[in-house]
Parts: sequence; C-alpha cells; structure tokens
Amino acid sequence: MAIFSLKGKIALVTGAAHGIGFSMAVALAEAGARIAFNSSNEPSMKRGLEAYKKLGIDAKGFVCDVRDEKKVQKMVATIEKEMGAIDILVNNAGIIKRIPAVDMKVEEFEEVIDVDLVAPFIMSKAVAPSMIRKGGGKIINICSMMSELGRETVAAYAAAKGGLKMLTRTLASEWGEHNIQVNGLGPGYIATSQTAPLREKQPDGSPHPFDSFIISKTPAARWGTPDDLKGPIVFLASEASNFVNGHILYVDGGILAYIGKQP
Repeated sequence: MAIFSLKGKIALVTGAAHGIGFSMAVALAEAGARIAFNSSNEPSMKRGLEAYKKLGIDAKGFVCDVRDEKKVQKMVATIEKEMGAIDILVNNAGIIKRIPAVDMKVEEFEEVIDVDLVAPFIMSKAVAPSMIRKGGGKIINICSMMSELGRETVAAYAAAKGGLKMLTRTLASEWGEHNIQVNGLGPGYIATSQTAPLREKQPDGSPHPFDSFIISKTPAARWGTPDDLKGPIVFLASEASNFVNGHILYVDGGILAYIGKQP
C-alpha cells in the first residue's frame, strides 16, 4: 500500500551498525527510505556499512557520540547537506548496566541516563528545526518493557526508559502542531546475538532459566525476532501513522497484558 511507502524519505537511525537498530534500518530501506546511521567508533561504523552493502543498501555511516550536542549538530548538518533534510529519526542507541542499585556508582547511573534519555533529547532537538520548516516529520524513540515495568539490577535503565516514554509524550504535545509525530516503539524480549547466552541449553539439556521465565511470561510463548519489529517501525515512520502521536507501541508478544498463569 502506498500509505506505508517511504520512497524519497531520509531516515537517521542511531546506533544502527548492528542489532535491532540495524534490522529496523533495513526495514525502512526496504520500504524505500535512504538510510543514515551513526556508531560510537570507526570500526563498528565500517562493519555496519559492509553489512548494509551486502544487502544492497547504500547507507551513509557516521562516527558520532550522541551525547555530544555539538557533534550531533555537525552530523545532522552533514546529512542534510549530502542527503537532504531528515524526515525520520529513530533514537535507537542505548546502553544498559545490570548492577544492584546499592552497588551502582552515581557515575554509572548518569552514563545510562545520558545515553538512553539525554541523547534522544539532543538528537530530537537537532532534527526538529528542519522538520518544522518543511512541515512535518517522524521521531521514533526506542523504549522498552522497562518503560512500564521494574526489575532488579536495572535502576538506571528503567529510569531512563521511563523518562523516554514521557519525553516522547511531551515532544508530541509540543511539536504536534507542526505535523511532527513523536512516538515510541517498545520491543519485548528479542532473540539477538546479545541475548543468545540467555537462550542456550544447560549442560543437562534443559532450557536456560531466564529463557523459561520469558516464555512463561509471554502469551505468544516465544521470544520476539528482529523481523517482528519491521512492520511496527515502518508503520510509525510512514503516513499510515499521521494521526498517531505520543503513543508507545509495545511489540512484546503480550507481556504487558499478562499477569501470568496461576500456579
């Protein structure tokens, strides 16, 4: 359907050299968008470029620390000069530190907040002026189950992702009159190389305890895959979502709707 087409659109996806950011950027490219992405270092950026090239995608890669406003502004200006005004921003870059709150250093807490919450504000602020001038745009913040739920050892991550949910709603409220839709996408537990150790069989052949835990809490009875995020990200980036604003779309197999089975 034409309403889902991204032909002629410029999309910037942060942290998209690998992982779910890469998968979402590929989905946007498959829908017709031209892709720009950043990585925090040169080797990762170059590996990302090679991965896109293997799929026939002519992506533009940049080395940029999304916590540094001046560097972000320079990257955005370069993209606008070389590719055109950014139509779609996906704030995907993020980190997590699994440390009990009582043991977590303030500096560690602040680092997670800076990457997962402050950086999306910096990025959004950088692309908004050109979106306002041209009469619209899409900003998609990658939220999390931890935007709604708490778990042990992720105090900083949950605080950041909860804050990102409210930043999404606030920017939607402020920029909606300019035809800018600011929404969030909240992946559930996704099977990636990073989560592979949590899904490995135990020496006796039994499932990993965390694997069993996630499947028991998910009505779909499985982990999500990067492909499960493709439709939702294209929807939020396309004209199909023009009257959807300030919404967090959770792609979680039903976890947030489910209290769990009675023992």
